[in-house]
Amino acid sequence: MKYLVRDKIFAIGDDYWIDDEHGRHAFLVDGKALRLRDTLELKDPDGRVLITLRQKMFSLRDAMTIERDGDALATVRRKRLSLLRNHYRVTLMEGTELDVSGRILDREFAVEYEGELLAHISRRWLTLRDTYGVDVVREDADAALLIAVAVCVIRMAEKEREDG
Repeated sequence: MKYLVRDKIFAIGDDYWIDDEHGRHAFLVDGKALRLRDTLELKDPDGRVLITLRQKMFSLRDAMTIERDGDALATVRRKRLSLLRNHYRVTLMEGTELDVSGRILDREFAVEYEGELLAHISRRWLTLRDTYGVDVVREDADAALLIAVAVCVIRMAEKEREDG
């Protein structure tokens, strides 16, 4: 299933819709203003919070947590000893690790588990400026989690670029 993400450039605050390949609203990314740390909520079209993304406050290197129903689901960090600057590791709480690599800021990257492609993020399929696609390749994959990972690593890469 493919999802279309309109970058936050057009959004007021940090709120923006993610549509499915049929043009229906699938998820809302809701940025929480006036918070001490970076916080985003991924909601369904009815407004129910599916996933919360939070910047970790006291971490030696930038990290964000992904939470579901108030419980930590995963931690996202830039891979420390990587020759590629745009390589992130997602550690799920049960110990599973996902690799995210590619050109994050160009919106051309992949999310993999043990070499198997779970999602491909790309601008290539689209003609709309400031929009990218998230193609969730496996039907049994958690689409909300993979979209949250994509949003999270893009946010972290942009923040890293801004910080110099």
